[in-house]
Amino acid sequence: MTEPNHDRLLIIDFGSQVTQLIARRLRELNIYCEIHPYQNVTEQFLRDYKPKAIIFSGGPASVLDDASPRPPQMVFDMCVPILGICYGQQVMMQMLGGRVERGQGTAEFGRAYVTPSDSRIDLLNGWFLEDREQVWMSHGDHVSQIADGFAVYGTSPNAPYAITADLSRHFYAVQFHPEVHHTPNGKTLYENFVRMAGFTGDWTMDAYREEAIRKIRDQVGDKKVICALSGGVDSSVAAVLIHEAIGDQLTCVFVDHGLMRQNEAEEVVGMFRQHYNLPLIHADESELFLNSLEGVSDPETKRKIIGKLFIDVFQKYANDIEGAEFLAQGTLYPDVIESVSFSGGPSVTIKSHHNVGGLPEKMGLKLVEPLRELFKDEVRALGHELGLPISFIGRHPFPGPGLAIRCPGEITREKLDILRKADAVYIDQIRKHSLYDEIWQAFVAILPVRTVGVMGDGRTYDYACALRAVTSVDGMTADYYPFTHDFLGETATRIINEVPGINRVTYDITSKPPGTIEWE
Repeated sequence: MTEPNHDRLLIIDFGSQVTQLIARRLRELNIYCEIHPYQNVTEQFLRDYKPKAIIFSGGPASVLDDASPRPPQMVFDMCVPILGICYGQQVMMQMLGGRVERGQGTAEFGRAYVTPSDSRIDLLNGWFLEDREQVWMSHGDHVSQIADGFAVYGTSPNAPYAITADLSRHFYAVQFHPEVHHTPNGKTLYENFVRMAGFTGDWTMDAYREEAIRKIRDQVGDKKVICALSGGVDSSVAAVLIHEAIGDQLTCVFVDHGLMRQNEAEEVVGMFRQHYNLPLIHADESELFLNSLEGVSDPETKRKIIGKLFIDVFQKYANDIEGAEFLAQGTLYPDVIESVSFSGGPSVTIKSHHNVGGLPEKMGLKLVEPLRELFKDEVRALGHELGLPISFIGRHPFPGPGLAIRCPGEITREKLDILRKADAVYIDQIRKHSLYDEIWQAFVAILPVRTVGVMGDGRTYDYACALRAVTSVDGMTADYYPFTHDFLGETATRIINEVPGINRVTYDITSKPPGTIEWE
């Protein structure tokens, strides 16, 4: 929980898959907010937290079911503005005396259009740009009767109460999801809501930096910290931030697992030793990792092997650092979201993150994760505040398991060498065409198949590779980048001519979902 002198907005999470996007929209407006699962929001919590406003998220449950999620009744007596979204609207109506009914032909999933009943309220200021506004719906149940004090301000074909409000109590409710990109003007609703609630937008990366430094000092005291430095933006920002907080109490350990990109290990070690004067151990454990991965083709097994070795290596080096009681990691919010359900209970695991969930007690190290609540773009903004080079801050994300998950099938040193060279050519092409900053993430995957080709007068039988490039805001969803055919043709020609071992190049045009950004 952040310092009490901040304006704070509470997001009560009822299990929506897009709750974190609400937080993103608010942080873009410099509003400090926290997401808390509904079952953790007790009356005592509310008294301690003192939110300036509250948002109810969507969720998969039905308010008509027994034991469906509910906020404490106290939220309605706190005299603070409340915005209910989808399930949040329904639970608000149900608890305040309205009525919710099962779908029965009124369900809406996907794009819909809301038309105004009366747009002369502050929440809708500048929102209806035309006679109707596109929104994203995802509901089975629907409000069939609004609670006393509420009026209707917008309708859709299957949601007669798409926008409702009780202006006297500053309660607002919408059936759609303004946080998703499919509601193009959704940000305006959030801007209006927080302005009406009296927020000043006082939460910035500069403020976050100062608070994070205080929290690190409070947590660590005079003890020593070792930082898991991967060389990526996340762990690097975490390392510089922690070093600013506690100085030489921090020792960075760069685990060279042999799965880095071309020349990356040398560049990382050089940058931190020469420019930041950080105590740094270069732990070259590439043989250990590559030998352990030999013959392994299952992607989840690869991740678990790398994760276990990561822990083992850190235990080894932690034992050599006298007084080390903490391990620092660059864990981000999307890592946490993909690995843990909102309720803390069982959830579908899309993929394992080796830096999420804590470390085994046998290590005897406690975690310091100063970026755990941040999205990638916020980490970059923090890195800018800390003075990291713009060229470094803007680097594309790189996964903890490295090239292991860009090498489907068995990993070999030969395939890794080919992959590094192909990836270097691809990124060089992207930079040459001034496309790097338009793309969220770009990389090459070497495929576990060989194909017949012809070079000169000879037959080749070499690997195929897939180019991947996506655009995204937060990494939770992504679309493939629309390269021109000229770019793809030029890039394929360069890779085939300059990288021995590849004779066929493909381009992956799968979005997330249904795919993931990485191949494994």
